[in-house]
Amino acid sequence: MKLKTTLLACTLAFSASAYADTYPSKPITLIVPFAPGGTTDLVARVVADKMGKELGQTVVVENRAGAGGALGANAVARAAPDGYTLGISTISTHAVNAACNPQLPYDPIASFTPITNLARTPNVLTAAQKFPAQDFKQLLDLVKKNPGKFNYASSGVCSVLHMMGEQFKVSTGTFITHMPYRGSGPALIDLLGGQVEMMFDNLPSSMGHIQTGKIRAIAVAAPKRVEGLPNVPTFAELGLPQVNDPAWYGLVAPAKTPEAIVNRLNAAAAKVLSLPDVRDKLKQSGSESAANTPAQHAAEIKHELEKAKAVVQKQGIKFENS
Repeated sequence: MKLKTTLLACTLAFSASAYADTYPSKPITLIVPFAPGGTTDLVARVVADKMGKELGQTVVVENRAGAGGALGANAVARAAPDGYTLGISTISTHAVNAACNPQLPYDPIASFTPITNLARTPNVLTAAQKFPAQDFKQLLDLVKKNPGKFNYASSGVCSVLHMMGEQFKVSTGTFITHMPYRGSGPALIDLLGGQVEMMFDNLPSSMGHIQTGKIRAIAVAAPKRVEGLPNVPTFAELGLPQVNDPAWYGLVAPAKTPEAIVNRLNAAAAKVLSLPDVRDKLKQSGSESAANTPAQHAAEIKHELEKAKAVVQKQGIKFENS
């Protein structure tokens, strides 16, 4: 029996290795769980084009938006683990959705095989022109002295930016009223008009308004200060490391995808992300390349999931099915 088991294991290992040697032999579908035009879609398309050339097969981007990214993520989770259906992982799809929604049809850990992180994008806390605080210290003093008086906008209940705002409140011991919107666009309009005092946002959508002085950047969530905003500190510099996580966009496959295929895809992605033109395109969108190992990306997913669960429980956030 022991000999049969050993022979079977060897046969399976040989089959997996042989399969990986011929992979890919047909086009690969890359599912983006959000609509075209956003940062997630842009990152996917920049990487997909070059990865297709590196792998010798077309990588077709397919947008499957809906339910905060859950529809697209579930499509990846349910696909065959053969390396021909991949997906973009985000903090929304792999952390916030799972923390907020107990009815999520997939498990953000068990349903996927992480391949690599692709890119990171800073987040930012901004204030309206009329808001009296000029920097973080003044803002913190003001909101601590006036609990519940001021509000902050986000892209919606149980969005990544809502989680960031609530993590900020937990980390600083403050109370600021949450004003959810249906997307960052409408929220930004009201911030510009002074209907809300503060906003948590992805930096690219707010950057132009910051540079023209229409809104004020208070702090950024990024590993280091952002080029173009040298005077704006990171949350880590301000003693708030839990608020300092940027948004990220990774690459995942369905669970049980063979290790040899995962390694092939990881190597291809790493090579593509090292190309100067890819780095430049990501930089133009406000992102930076962030290639790492499957284990490292798995750790990132787990970290964000645990953090989101803690915030949801601490703040009593309820999922809104719209």
